[in-house]
Amino acid sequence: MSDMNILHRISILAAALICSTSLLAQEEQGVVRRRTSDRNAPKQQDGTVVTERMQNFFSGESNSISDADRQWMRVIYRSIDLEKDKNAALYFPEEPVVGQENLFRIIMRLLASNTVPAYEYLDGREIFTDEYKVKVRDVLERFYIPFTDAKGSSEKNPRFDIDENDVPTNEVLSYYIVERWEYDTRNNKLRPTVEAICPVLHRSGDFGGDALKYPMFWVKFSDLRPYLAAQTIFVDDDNNLPSCTYDDFFTLTMYDGDIYKTRNLKNRSMAQIYPDPDNLKRAQDSIQTRLDEFEKKLWVPSREEVIAAREAREAMERGDSTTVSPTTKTSTTRAARRSTKRSSKATKVKESKPKSVSGASNATRSVRRRR
Repeated sequence: MSDMNILHRISILAAALICSTSLLAQEEQGVVRRRTSDRNAPKQQDGTVVTERMQNFFSGESNSISDADRQWMRVIYRSIDLEKDKNAALYFPEEPVVGQENLFRIIMRLLASNTVPAYEYLDGREIFTDEYKVKVRDVLERFYIPFTDAKGSSEKNPRFDIDENDVPTNEVLSYYIVERWEYDTRNNKLRPTVEAICPVLHRSGDFGGDALKYPMFWVKFSDLRPYLAAQTIFVDDDNNLPSCTYDDFFTLTMYDGDIYKTRNLKNRSMAQIYPDPDNLKRAQDSIQTRLDEFEKKLWVPSREEVIAAREAREAMERGDSTTVSPTTKTSTTRAARRSTKRSSKATKVKESKPKSVSGASNATRSVRRRR
């Protein structure tokens, strides 16, 4: 082998060693190579970077059910009162702290930077198309929120600077949300998804009195999800660690909201259909009960449940006041059967146990003592 071949092989080995050493150093330092589109993704003020892949993931997850698998759907409108303890995670902290920001500040920051679009509030007819997009400048002027044009703002890409003290977080005391309840035949599951969110301002008039509600705009939840998934929140006073995100709070339905409308042909609210407050409350509870028990009606009841339901119906026809619901009666019957089986087993064991003779036991003990 010639000297030239030996030098050539040595140079190749040295180059390979240098490449492997640089790769190991990058892995130790946590260097991750990203695509060009990811590097050019917009970076928010809090450091959150939402890539195109993240946007496609969050926007495509809600539409994963095909039209062929959708066999039933109902649209529910809820009002989320932030004064309730269960919904307080959306309101606090009022002022931004390190790593913490409430929901309305996140929405306003995204709107001011022209990151997500907002749509006009049409009193129950939500149309999320370009025709009904609202201009952020008009929204700020309509609700008297001070602002200035941001650096680099243009007519095609308007951006605004809003001082933190001028954001009316203390006046946004409720939200309207649109829930879409869909039954998926492929997975045999009924699941609710939040479709849109609307902040609601509570402002008193010039002469005081009760505060009036001013719905501001609609924002699609799929547009907000990448940013809400990056913000952790507190949901429990017993645990001072932020255990979930805003995205978890909505997707897991951890909020408590009252039904104020369901989608109908006449576009009427629940208050218009049921003017009496007692009837309104009963109608809201009835809708929520039907949603909660929808999956239970999909399965064929057992023989015991059918018998219990028939006996309960016959007892009601006789006017018996001590009627028991089919579910309770079935569980009671099963519990009685289990207790009967346990008692019978205990009786058999007790009867089969031989009687002990006192003399024999004493004799045995005395022999053992002698040993």
